[in-house]
Amino acid sequence: MGMTAATPDTSALLGVYRPAGPVFVAGERAWLVSEEGDRFLDFTSGIAVNALGHGDPDVAAAIRAALDAGVVHTSNLFRTRPAAELAEWLVEHSFADRVFFCNSGAEATEGALKFARRWARSLGHDGRTDVIAFRGGFHGRTMGALAATDRPAYQAPFAPLMPGVHFAGVDDVDGVAKLLAGGTVAAVLIEPIQAEGGVLPVKPGFLQALRALCDAAGALLVFDEVQVGLGRTGHLWAHEPAGVAPDLMTLAKPLAGGLPMGAVLMTERVAAAMQPGDHGTTFGGGPLVASAALAACRKIGDPSFLAEVRRKSHELANHLGALALSNPRVRDVRGAGMIWGVEVEGSAAGVVARALEAGLLLCTAGPDVVRILPPLVVSDDELRRGIDLLDEVL
Repeated sequence: MGMTAATPDTSALLGVYRPAGPVFVAGERAWLVSEEGDRFLDFTSGIAVNALGHGDPDVAAAIRAALDAGVVHTSNLFRTRPAAELAEWLVEHSFADRVFFCNSGAEATEGALKFARRWARSLGHDGRTDVIAFRGGFHGRTMGALAATDRPAYQAPFAPLMPGVHFAGVDDVDGVAKLLAGGTVAAVLIEPIQAEGGVLPVKPGFLQALRALCDAAGALLVFDEVQVGLGRTGHLWAHEPAGVAPDLMTLAKPLAGGLPMGAVLMTERVAAAMQPGDHGTTFGGGPLVASAALAACRKIGDPSFLAEVRRKSHELANHLGALALSNPRVRDVRGAGMIWGVEVEGSAAGVVARALEAGLLLCTAGPDVVRILPPLVVSDDELRRGIDLLDEVL
């Protein structure tokens, strides 16, 4: 243990968070270091943001180069090269033809909802404004995103929300078909893995069914990959194993290596509906964050990097399977790649608090699910150590 430092006064910050424990001052790959010099194994990755861990040299070099160039911000009144290169990379490595940059996952959701409505109106469907979302889903805290987020406790203090959102059950093909039959739905919005809702993977067959239903009804299919995209599952995109492509996709958390950035990817038929002035952003795609993002995307998108993530994912799955068999407090484990939920008896928050005391950083995904989000660069030994610590605190 190091020397005790004074806890910073956070009274000036809006009290919407309950930050825990240590004050972190340094990081290296899968580890964070407190002011006291204590080391913590980070299995939160900043809630899936730090896919490359802490202090990635390639991202750091890209940020330094952008700072040295002296162009941190120009607004979107002018063109800069990093945003154009990043958009080109995303298009080349996805279903998309066009990209819109913003600043967060919630803002990406707002953009996708607006783009879907604009697309419907461009076809003369003025009454096609509704959205189908799913029970257990989470898409953000801004007003439109919150309306599509199945959390009554989050919604109630801010009602009335955006109207026209209908919730269906995952795997309820008939229920979705009935909602689409009314002819008022512009978009169907779903996460390939419901991360905040308990780390619940959506079956490939259901995603395939949604694609067919949207095509038949003339609605857009939107995948929210804010938390599960960009390598988190061992594939570049979480929807890849289903063999279907969306019309729009939202990205954010790991996109810019820890800097705030979101994106909406879309097909040309959606993009063609948007005109100058229909939407905008002051900071989105700025040269500093876009430089960091391009470095992060190139590294994560390397096939050999993704192959290594898949290999380590099998190791993590094996460790968690053994934990489920040996520890009676574990009810279930589920997930993919480097995102897993451990359903426990009792309070997940209590497990997270005890893990913090033991030097392991975890987060929850609901009242009884511990969420495991190691950085994609975690080592085999670190995976083993993390699950051993979880076993101890359980």
